[in-house]
Amino acid sequence: MPYACLKRTAARTGLLLRTGVLAGFFGISVVNPALCLALQLPPIVEPASQEHHVGKVIFLELVTPDLDAAKQFYGKLFGWTFHDIDIGNTQYAEAIFDGHSVAGLIYKEASPSANRQPAWLSFIAVRDVDSAKNIALQHGAKVLFEPHSLPERGRQAIFADPQGAVFAVLASSSGDPPDVLVAPGEWIWSSLITSDPQGAAIFYQTLFQYEIFDAPSDDGGRHVMLASDNFARASVNSMPEKSLGNHSHWLNYIRVEDAVEMSAKAVALGGRMLVEPRVDRHGGRIAVVADPQGAPFGLLEWTDIDSKVVNQ
Repeated sequence: MPYACLKRTAARTGLLLRTGVLAGFFGISVVNPALCLALQLPPIVEPASQEHHVGKVIFLELVTPDLDAAKQFYGKLFGWTFHDIDIGNTQYAEAIFDGHSVAGLIYKEASPSANRQPAWLSFIAVRDVDSAKNIALQHGAKVLFEPHSLPERGRQAIFADPQGAVFAVLASSSGDPPDVLVAPGEWIWSSLITSDPQGAAIFYQTLFQYEIFDAPSDDGGRHVMLASDNFARASVNSMPEKSLGNHSHWLNYIRVEDAVEMSAKAVALGGRMLVEPRVDRHGGRIAVVADPQGAPFGLLEWTDIDSKVVNQ
């Protein structure tokens, strides 16, 4: 499978985020139920469709202590534009690329005494958020923010898996994005780096009904592919031995045409290089960087002839 090398590189990043830290950041849009009802976030798909892909990462949100700096960084790096949404004390920016929404950015003030690291939150598609909550709890997860509904967006909740990795589930009221190859500048892949790849694979399989496939590895780690609808959705990767004692986390990748050029550009814009560009097994290059506030993400080259279709 061409994604196998993504798993190994993601596992080497050492970007390990504490569950409590993430909860403090990701809670900004759901702390106040009345605010949730008033917050008019854009739909996932416009125009709405009846297409649904349970287990697919359908949206990403960044919670950041410097919204303006984040907008400048991602705008200059990927050509994203932004539509600001202000509700009370909450500042939210919709990131737009090629005429459609690709991400959300939320402002959250960082306390000087808190060691909070901004991060991207993955929203994974489900049909029923409340049912997903019950299943997650039965299999060792924690609910960080209870299921809640947002006009236009749908119903969502935020969990920590049994190993502590934070993720969100979303039942989109406008349908899910179609399974087509995204353009450079859009999210293309997600990897879970975890202390227990076997347990994590079983947990996510139970929650999202994934098919799971072991991927070959030459690094001694465990790498598992998660698939649904015959499409590869994400990977589960064992954590490097030197990182034992740290916490599991999700790492998301954006498609780029040139990982070397884009990683250098990210650094020039104030970001940091976390994993130098290297050739992945599928032939393209990948890199991992952090934005100026410290949120990590990956850069992935992907040709128009590479496929995420799972061959059984």
